[in-house]
Amino acid sequence: MQEAKQPTEVSLSLLVDYYTDTNQYCHLSKGEEIDPIIPTTTSFFKTTFNGLNSLSGVEILSIPFALSSGGWLSLILLLIIASATFYTGLLIKRCMDADDKIRSYPDVGERAFGGKGRAVVSVFMNVELFMVATGFLILAGDNLSTLLPDVELHLCGAVVGGRTALVLAVAAVMAPTVWIDDMRSLARESF
Repeated sequence: MQEAKQPTEVSLSLLVDYYTDTNQYCHLSKGEEIDPIIPTTTSFFKTTFNGLNSLSGVEILSIPFALSSGGWLSLILLLIIASATFYTGLLIKRCMDADDKIRSYPDVGERAFGGKGRAVVSVFMNVELFMVATGFLILAGDNLSTLLPDVELHLCGAVVGGRTALVLAVAAVMAPTVWIDDMRSLARESF
């Protein structure tokens, strides 16, 4: 008869790297807490995962429909747009490497076109973010109205039904996330 093997205890010290104000690496062992005054960074893997998670979700669902609607020509167009996006990313990287003061897209706009370029880039970035958020609200309302077709809200004597009611409900649920000052709390939930 074989003897049952006892599990071996393994003690691992979990090290978390973070930057201090002097740009030095510090290590944090498991159980220690980070001083909230010290700005922390995230790893390349977590940043990449969160970026792909937020950007690829809708595309994974919409590309098959777009290809079935547009045929082979849409696939060629998709490759052209992907190539243009890749080249634009290379140009932005080259621009950001040229000057250490450039940290954001408005900085690139200011470097290229002055103060007006910075303002135009900032406006377009904020409009894009607003439109993406609006698009996701509409998408959530459409999907929920398919699942819950008979939903109605009674607001101040007015009856709001269907997609509009569900878009308002999703907006009400998501609105508190706008008031969060520290993005680290959201990073834990998104990963």
